Amino acid sequence: METITKETAQDEIQNFNEYQEVVKALQPYIESARTGDGKVMRSAFYDHAHIFGSMNGEYVNNTADEFGEAIGTFGSSDNVKHHIAWIDISGPAAAAKVEFIDWLGFRFTDFFVLYKKDGQWKISGKVYDSHAKN
Repeated sequence: METITKETAQDEIQNFNEYQEVVKALQPYIESARTGDGKVMRSAFYDHAHIFGSMNGEYVNNTADEFGEAIGTFGSSDNVKHHIAWIDISGPAAAAKVEFIDWLGFRFTDFFVLYKKDGQWKISGKVYDSHAKN
């Protein structure tokens, strides 16, 4: 039987807390999928962030500002659902996979890279795929 040391218990609490902080950092993005609020979505990203992906089979390359503006033009998507498939954290670096269904009729798979600077997690970059329309 494994004995849980004080350090191990503290590490587990810290890991749990960091996981929750990454989830919290993704929330503006996730909420904006429903509301179509590009300004809120933009707030989830660092200024240097880039977004690359495929929309209807076409390559898309946006800055965080361009992406936020585009999201703001799409409008709300009241029926969108999401699932955080996984989060992996190593010190101040993290990666996350989030699946969306029925975001303006599309299914999306988003891969995020996040970084914790000055105690705050933000998205540093995103790559994504838009699947066939639902």
